[in-house]
Amino acid sequence: MAAALLGGRRFPALLLVRPAVGPCRRGPAGAAMQQGAAPEGGSGWLGALRFDNLALRSLPVDASEAGGPRAVPGACFSRVRPSPLQNPRLVAMSLPALALLGLEEPAGDREAAEAEAALYFSGNRLLAGSEPAAHCYCGHQFGSFAGQLGDGAAMYLGEVLGPRSERWEIQLKGAGLTPFSRQADGRKVLRSSIREFLCSEAMFHLGIPTTRAGTCVTSDSKVIRDIFYDGNPKNERCTVVLRIASTFIRFGSFEIFKPPDEYTGRKGPSVNRNDIRIQMLDYVISTFYPEIQEAYSDNSIQRNAAFFKEITKRTARLVAEWQCVGFCHGVLNTDNMSIVGLTIDYGPFGFMDRYDPEHICNGSDNTGRYAYNKQPEICKWNLGKLAEALVPELPLEISELILEEEYDAEFEKHYLQKMRKKLGLIQLELEEDSKLVSELLETMHLTGGDFTNIFYLLSSFSVVDSDPSKLEDFLKELTSQCASVDELKVAFRPQMDPRQLSMMLMLAQSNPQLFALIGTKANINKELERIEQFSKLQQLTEDDLLSRNKRHWKEWLEKYRDRLQKEIESVSDADAWSTHRVKVMNSNNPKYILRNYIAQNAIEAAENGDFSEVRNVLKLLENPFQEAEDFRDVKEDAEEEGATAAAAACAQETRSRLPYSSKPPLWASELCVT
Repeated sequence: MAAALLGGRRFPALLLVRPAVGPCRRGPAGAAMQQGAAPEGGSGWLGALRFDNLALRSLPVDASEAGGPRAVPGACFSRVRPSPLQNPRLVAMSLPALALLGLEEPAGDREAAEAEAALYFSGNRLLAGSEPAAHCYCGHQFGSFAGQLGDGAAMYLGEVLGPRSERWEIQLKGAGLTPFSRQADGRKVLRSSIREFLCSEAMFHLGIPTTRAGTCVTSDSKVIRDIFYDGNPKNERCTVVLRIASTFIRFGSFEIFKPPDEYTGRKGPSVNRNDIRIQMLDYVISTFYPEIQEAYSDNSIQRNAAFFKEITKRTARLVAEWQCVGFCHGVLNTDNMSIVGLTIDYGPFGFMDRYDPEHICNGSDNTGRYAYNKQPEICKWNLGKLAEALVPELPLEISELILEEEYDAEFEKHYLQKMRKKLGLIQLELEEDSKLVSELLETMHLTGGDFTNIFYLLSSFSVVDSDPSKLEDFLKELTSQCASVDELKVAFRPQMDPRQLSMMLMLAQSNPQLFALIGTKANINKELERIEQFSKLQQLTEDDLLSRNKRHWKEWLEKYRDRLQKEIESVSDADAWSTHRVKVMNSNNPKYILRNYIAQNAIEAAENGDFSEVRNVLKLLENPFQEAEDFRDVKEDAEEEGATAAAAACAQETRSRLPYSSKPPLWASELCVT
């Protein structure tokens, strides 16, 4: 999903745009199946894939073949057929992800292997043993129960047995209509697919539990998207991502049994089907938590409680990992929460650049429900909804107690452990460490520090060298990663028309009930704060800002040095400790993340026919902790890519851009993902 520059030099694209009917739409589901993918095959590079589709044998499959979007009662899956694309071709593939399936790097004709991947992983042809199906689930979206959702654009192909017989579910995202497509067309476009493909792999190589992405395949088929909702739609290329995970079952999978919601009136499609809930619990626990199944095989309540405790702890650790790399998911609905504790469904996500605890990566999250600092509590809230969905197989009084006892403690423990590693506090665990972390983040906030680059720089901070000039040099490096006056002006620019703000303030006083329907006090207060900060910035010079930032950082570095000194005093070999400290910090503080502007540059090149930048960024993200500024070994010649002159020019521009580890350019601060 690409981002849109709302007020700068370019206007690429918003994300998750409202679906529209386009040339790629296949009509009713029945028609899609009749005109679907070609018969099974796969005798070349992909012929080695071994399918064993346990989920379809273990869970109820919809018997109906009725066409079109519809309710799917009494089933976890509906059989579907991918809709073919015109001239599918490979944008990029992740060999580390495909290795999970037993696919090694093509030994012979790479071009033939890429063509085969494009044919099968576009959905144009089915692999022998695959059984395409769409999964039924519900979800609480932005806090409200939405009823049946399901795989509206994704298709389960089957489960592939890996080299050690481990089981991997593979999905095609963007392969066409399913019974869950609602008013959409079941397609994804190039910009959204590139973002999901790259971020899935980036998260894995950062060490964060995630679904994987094997390939990204685009085509000449087009769908219409009104990118800016301004009545000016445009054609975009249909694109498909191959997703890989142990399972794509999510919290919302258990919400299909929900009776009518007291607020929205919506209900799940399988109300009163506790027999299916039992089937799902048996399948999920025996398949993905076998040690729990074995330990509690004779007591289902204890077994289910142990399962809920484990997913509670996994989720707490997962969100702690997100917080420690500045990752914002953007749409933490219950249908986007993995039942095995993975990061799942990459939509309007974003990695923070300038540290802001209230950072909102999703431009359509008007209330900030899924802001960076809200993620831990939202994930806990979602676990509460999972607990409700497991009743009566797990009584609520048991699950609620588990949630209260386990979640916060696990999150705080894992978060502080990770932060200690990021700060090189490897010898001692002191109570004061939590305060040191909080003060670091507050200093970042006050100075507009770049979250990733500040942490990366700290490993070069000298503990024993008290030379004032060295400290001054380090302060210069740190402050170079802080926001400029111009960047702060963009960040604090008022977002409401003064007349609108005045009206809202008067309404809040005169008619609080009406005001509550159209705004919140928090939003108004935030806008007033923006106005105040923006006004102050008009008088601030760069020299004044630099002086202020140096003062803030010097104060925190003194505390950091004192804490590191305690580490040194506890060891016998200070040099060995120092070497180990730097090693630990450099393996926990990435140099490269998938910043929005990096993804945007890759998307723009790809939309012009040059896929080399997508491949280059992918390769870079496979080694996020290593120095690789001159990384160019996957740049192909433009003619070999079949690129046009315009594409070649675009690729040349990409090559001349900032190093991938740079603080983002000013235009990037106005990219809006929604």
